[in-house]
Amino acid sequence: MRDKGPGAWLTNLVMVFLLTAPKILPYTWRIPFYGWLSSSVLTPLTGHAKRARDNLDRVCPELSADEIARISRAAANNAGRMVAEMYSRKGLFHRIQNLEMQGPGVSVLEAALEAQKPIIAVSGHFGNYDVLRAMFCRAGHQVGGLYRPMKNVFFNRHYTSHLKAIAAPSFPVGRRGLGGMIRHLRAGNMIALLPDQRDFDGAKLSFFGHPVMTPLSAAELALKYDAVLIPAYAIRQQNGLDFQVVIEDPIPHSDPKTMMQAVNDSLEARVRANMGQYLWAHRRWQMPAGHASSDQGP
Repeated sequence: MRDKGPGAWLTNLVMVFLLTAPKILPYTWRIPFYGWLSSSVLTPLTGHAKRARDNLDRVCPELSADEIARISRAAANNAGRMVAEMYSRKGLFHRIQNLEMQGPGVSVLEAALEAQKPIIAVSGHFGNYDVLRAMFCRAGHQVGGLYRPMKNVFFNRHYTSHLKAIAAPSFPVGRRGLGGMIRHLRAGNMIALLPDQRDFDGAKLSFFGHPVMTPLSAAELALKYDAVLIPAYAIRQQNGLDFQVVIEDPIPHSDPKTMMQAVNDSLEARVRANMGQYLWAHRRWQMPAGHASSDQGP
């Protein structure tokens, strides 16, 4: 149910204030401030910090409690910085104006763009995926994305306006949005997806050695429309403000489960190299009733 009463309006007012008031700070101060606010205030209050620690303890039992706490704080800090960057487009675009994509997949993207071949870029809740969308647009791609509308109707308008300002078109989750996204892909364009979300209608695959319900839609679309399926990542650098954008080799076409396991493996390798940049607080490893929560993967 969508929230649109007086309470939703007041919540929207508070959220907009929190997101816009710090704009009085210079960009290089604003982004770290949001990181601190997220990791030190908001994430602990919402209970997301505990969920992140529980997930880390589950999939990385070799880590000490101190290391788990450090990674959890870093992940919350990264999440706060990403939100700030989304609401600071001018500063972000200036920051990445000289950034170049790297990796073996760059030439693949260039060739697909030239041939007007459909492209499905896959990433995860890692680093800053909005930087990827901005970079793809700058390279000449028409980037379509799928997003889940906020329950708060008032804030959803505010959120989607900023989302679409980075790259468009954006399609809401649902039958109409899915239809628009497929038409966009079939026209020889790019869509960018984050398939590292729990999907009880998906397949039981493996991530960090544990079973996860993984959507197969990215691979299914790639097979159906002969699209390039290619992992891409925007990795935050040590100064917290700059990025490295890496485009990997495309995933070979085979069958949906094999392809999406390769996507999971690609993301896992990137996360293991930068543990504090993943959204550990989401319910990635929750299994539906009736599925054994075995640690042996699929």
